[in-house]
Amino acid sequence: MKLALAADHGAFELKESIKKHLEEKGIEYEDFGCSSKESVDYPKFAYKAAKAVADSKCDLGILCCTTGLGMSMAANKVKGIRAAVCTNEMLAEMTRRHNNANVLCMGQSVVSMELANKLVDIFISTDFDGGRHERRVNQLTDIENGKDIG
Repeated sequence: MKLALAADHGAFELKESIKKHLEEKGIEYEDFGCSSKESVDYPKFAYKAAKAVADSKCDLGILCCTTGLGMSMAANKVKGIRAAVCTNEMLAEMTRRHNNANVLCMGQSVVSMELANKLVDIFISTDFDGGRHERRVNQLTDIENGKDIG
């Protein structure tokens, strides 16, 4: 498994903590930035990491900003991305099981470093349930492709 990581300045420290956690577990990742706490524009970093997931260069993505919200909005603009902001263990599990989310978004002001690492572990180890949920995920793809599902 290879993960795409990115953060803006508001979550640089969170991203660095996650990198250390992944290294300790022997999990491969690519860091798409940023590289310091100097102010940057989050959409650029979200796009790079999300594009790597959408293009299958990375299996899943982890994006961090102050709240996780901006990164999720930017990532969800990339075709093929289903990014979810998760703030607890249940959300990290269920977004994989039911939504087949491929990008986890978190906020440094919202989750602790310890909780973030737990959420990462849950997110990357949980499989999509499929079944009735596959129909719904397919409807998300239809919407993304401009199909009227109403």
